[in-house]
Amino acid sequence: MFGMRKAGIRAAVITVPLVAGLLSGAAAPAGAHSAKPAKGLTCRGAGVEPAAQIRYRTEAVINAPLDVIWKLQTDVDRWPSWQKPVTSAERLDHGRFRAGSAFHWTTPIPPGTGIPATALDITSTVRQVGDRSCIRWTGPADGEGVHIDGVHVWNFTKVRGGVRVSTEETHTGPQVDADVPLATAILQAGLDGWLADLKAAAEARVR
Repeated sequence: MFGMRKAGIRAAVITVPLVAGLLSGAAAPAGAHSAKPAKGLTCRGAGVEPAAQIRYRTEAVINAPLDVIWKLQTDVDRWPSWQKPVTSAERLDHGRFRAGSAFHWTTPIPPGTGIPATALDITSTVRQVGDRSCIRWTGPADGEGVHIDGVHVWNFTKVRGGVRVSTEETHTGPQVDADVPLATAILQAGLDGWLADLKAAAEARVR
């Protein structure tokens, strides 16, 4: 697509979310996961992009209080302190994390990928939020020669032993649609890595 070689396509899809699983080397958290779950996650009735070819869902039980987990996830400015693949993150509004909140964040593209871009700029907008129960945000990820549209849903449910954090994301865009199995596998690595980092950070705070 757009004259990109196969290597360029592969490089393009290693980008969001966060390139977390690939750059941090984090182990996947324990929990159920599926590329095509029977029923998608929602927040206030809205879910991921139903027509997207690239989607992944996963979950993990985090042994920490819900308030701790929610604070880590919604304090966007501090994401780089516990997620190595996030090189910068900034809220674009002030006050409580709410529908309409927006944030800009960046993540690097490793060298030797065959595409000009060295980093992705991502601007996410919160569309729905349930206090300490769910979040849904959308937004584009852009770099030179790369464009991905993402929709991301998070659910937080108290369970025996902690909180079950479930997440589902879809990606659309010419580069990722060019290689759906690869794009899905890399989305899986990213979401599993994000959950692993969230679990490690939250549990470290209560030890």
